[in-house]
Amino acid sequence: MDTRLKPRKTPVQGRSKATCDAVLEAAARILVEEGRQALTTNRIAERAGVSVGSLYQYFPGKEAIVAELIREMRRDMVVLLRGAVQAAATQAFRPAVGTLLAATLDHHTARPELARALEREEEDLPIDAETQVLKAELRGLIAGFLVERGVADAERCAFDLVAMCHGMASAAVRAGQDNMEDLKGRLERAVLGYLGRPE
Repeated sequence: MDTRLKPRKTPVQGRSKATCDAVLEAAARILVEEGRQALTTNRIAERAGVSVGSLYQYFPGKEAIVAELIREMRRDMVVLLRGAVQAAATQAFRPAVGTLLAATLDHHTARPELARALEREEEDLPIDAETQVLKAELRGLIAGFLVERGVADAERCAFDLVAMCHGMASAAVRAGQDNMEDLKGRLERAVLGYLGRPE
């Protein structure tokens, strides 16, 4: 992993975990409210109510803080998608696709401005090992769903579908579209069309 993107150490005790959480939340709020140009370690520490020295105990710089926010977002997506795959197991194909898409869009619904900001930041950072693993797990969950539904070449289809949905969702949020239900409907049509099941 690029050392610029890796935390210096993992907090274990409650106080150190609270410090890390405060730093991450401060960075998230600055990104949303003030923009990436305002994101400095000094500003993050000030907003978090900690010293710059305390911040540097856990993170080598702002890139590592942003990378950890991105990893948190991906971890949450994996957890949500695991649950959605289980829920979709008993559903017909089309509603099952809708269930999976709703899970992948959940981070846009919960904190849309932050999701939009982090996706912009992710484009400018090298992908670290953990993020690669998380993305691979997302594709694996989709591939497993497709295998269960009898879709041929499920792994390649999963790769294409993840890329297609990510591209459409990113373009939509960048354009300021915030109606996630409408976006889900458009993604659903695209997915079903790609799979040759436009019913």
